[in-house]
Amino acid sequence: MVLQACMEIDSLNAPLVSIIIPVFNGEKYIGDTIRSVLSQSYQQIEVIVISDNSKDDTDKIVQDIAKGGPVRLIRNEKKEGAAASRNVGYKNAKGQFIKFLDGDDLLNDEAIAAQLKLGLKNPDSIISGKWGRFYDNNLSTFNLSIEKCWQTLEPTKWICTSWENGQSMTNPGIFLIPRQLVEKAGLWDESLSLIDDFEYFTRTILEAKSVVFCPDSILYYRSGNGNTLSSAKSEQAYRSAYKSLNKGIDRFLKTRTDLKAKQVCANLWKLFIYEIYPHQQDLAAQANVHLSSLPAPTVKFPTGGLSELLLPFLGWKIVKTLQRIRSTLLT
Repeated sequence: MVLQACMEIDSLNAPLVSIIIPVFNGEKYIGDTIRSVLSQSYQQIEVIVISDNSKDDTDKIVQDIAKGGPVRLIRNEKKEGAAASRNVGYKNAKGQFIKFLDGDDLLNDEAIAAQLKLGLKNPDSIISGKWGRFYDNNLSTFNLSIEKCWQTLEPTKWICTSWENGQSMTNPGIFLIPRQLVEKAGLWDESLSLIDDFEYFTRTILEAKSVVFCPDSILYYRSGNGNTLSSAKSEQAYRSAYKSLNKGIDRFLKTRTDLKAKQVCANLWKLFIYEIYPHQQDLAAQANVHLSSLPAPTVKFPTGGLSELLLPFLGWKIVKTLQRIRSTLLT
């Protein structure tokens, strides 16, 4: 099936695909990430790695792999963040199709070929795929994280389906984007750090004709890596998450204002409040202002074990405070 896809693509002059990888101090994983790209069944690719002022052996590892291959290292002497690095990578990219890939994730060998086949047939659409987590640098722990949005949908329907339970997975490596769609949607917002992908892909998907699902493309999402933005819990990171949610939701609600659309937005805000309370109460208050104009959220406070037993008696705020105290005592 994949061989057939590659043959069909070859007959269409094998368009170049640019894989853009931002990385900061990624010496432990960047080699594996690049090798997963170089092992693709589709080989008309360029790999642009932007080292965001890394201080470890990241640059040396990339340079060693790059010898004689389609890999290029661009070093940013100022640490400006992943969004800025992706923008630098894009400005240096020549591909007709773009994939942004984080510096610790992996792709299955058929990912590019399978997505590109669909991208050529749907030039105004963004191509999505499957994803799942693995832990402890061990792919045998990998499990697919099956989502209802794993289907081909009109953009606002895809967003509603993805946001339905208050969560949305828009890791950059899941998607293949035609260059003209990147140009139409615009570059990454460099003022954002944590969940910058939420704002970017909400904006980009809304500019697309459709989201086309590719069942043969899989992103292996590495979990448990402490050197990532997703593990950051600083006030600055949470403010970025708030800003990204606010911008993405606002853009979506300018496109759809029906009850279903407002309901999924309410769920996003409620889960954000659950996450940041009680240590970011000012942001929680701002999120509650947004909730006041939306339907009542349907998502429940995520809990289990003893906390789940205590929840009906103490309420989620006290339970969350107790969870935080316990976590502090254990660290």
